[in-house]
Amino acid sequence: MNPHRKRWVTGVIAVPILFAVIAYGSELWFALLILVAALLGTAEYNRMVFGPGLKREKCETLGGALLILLAAGLGNTALMTAFLTFSVLAVLMLNLLRSGDEDLGIAVVGKVILGIFYIPLLMSHFILIRQTPAGALWIFFILVLAFGGDIAAYYVGRGLGKRKLLPKVSPGKTVEGTIGLFAGSVAGGLLFSHFFLPALAATHVVALGLVGGIAGQLGDLAESALKRAAGVKDSGTLLPGHGGILDRLDCLMFITPFVYYYRVYIVQ
Repeated sequence: MNPHRKRWVTGVIAVPILFAVIAYGSELWFALLILVAALLGTAEYNRMVFGPGLKREKCETLGGALLILLAAGLGNTALMTAFLTFSVLAVLMLNLLRSGDEDLGIAVVGKVILGIFYIPLLMSHFILIRQTPAGALWIFFILVLAFGGDIAAYYVGRGLGKRKLLPKVSPGKTVEGTIGLFAGSVAGGLLFSHFFLPALAATHVVALGLVGGIAGQLGDLAESALKRAAGVKDSGTLLPGHGGILDRLDCLMFITPFVYYYRVYIVQ
């Protein structure tokens, strides 16, 4: 099966499941979906940055991820902070077990701590925003910002793209495509909010679309930089035609925390 067809088949299977869990599933079922996706994404991260060895470090990353996501599922941000704090302490203390080695593995410690912060912490905000009033609609709003921007970036970049954005990180991205991404995020957000979040002021939608679009683009580029450093094309092979979990969630992991804090502290 060619890659393009694989993408469609994966989408036809995955999208209805995702839609059903968001629209009709309880907060618990949604939290479980995010927990599984985040742990799979953390496992992809482990394979990229650690390679085939370092099993203890991989377990540390997955253990910290699980604790943070469970705290988010309980809706307890203070507990999340506590787990984050003690996860960092535990990683640094466990590093002392290498004290007999010539290299105490500071780079390895940094990779473990980054893995704990990067995927589970950022993805926990999916769970947190789902727990806010009209949380399911806000999840769909985030998806519209991301996918509206992606679609616009693809077609604008393909038709008008000439100037490369960051060729050493992501050769396919252009300045023109990025401008299209911002426009697509704003347009998609305005259209969605008109029908489903009418109380949300247009100024808020534009701010969320613009800054969310920037955040999403940076999330995509950040993951691309990690893949280039690891020498891999995709983060994994779990989603045929799409790559891995991180390849699909990279931009969403940056958009969602921004939207969550904007929702909590500005829109209220």
